[in-house]
Amino acid sequence: MKNLISALILFLSMNTMAQSCVGKWVTIDDETNKKKSIVELYKSDGKLYGKITYLFPREGREPNAKCTKCTDDRKNLPLIGLQIVRGLKWDGSAWEDGTIIDPENGKLYTVKMWLEPGNSNYLNVRGYIGPFYRTQKWVKTE
Repeated sequence: MKNLISALILFLSMNTMAQSCVGKWVTIDDETNKKKSIVELYKSDGKLYGKITYLFPREGREPNAKCTKCTDDRKNLPLIGLQIVRGLKWDGSAWEDGTIIDPENGKLYTVKMWLEPGNSNYLNVRGYIGPFYRTQKWVKTE
């Protein structure tokens, strides 16, 4: 009976961790350290996806900006509502094997996401091109 209860607790805690990335996150510009956008992460068919729901005002950006540098099916789509995160799978400790696009330069990256250990208000987002990567911290918002 103890083993059954332990297994159930482990399953529930892993399921909670898998779902805890779901929600709205503030992205931070690497160069200016200012808020850039709000991305809503959501699950569909067991995979994680994300779309831009808000753009913080920035000098030089059109009010109804589009993804002009995207080269796939997102080309010329509005940034608000643009699905930038696609198809991440839960591996038991992180979301991975999906893609993320940077709509400012059109580059597509393989991505891995995981919560900051000990602080679920921060999400580590690591984009890869081959062996090279860059990690951003996104901040949980309402």
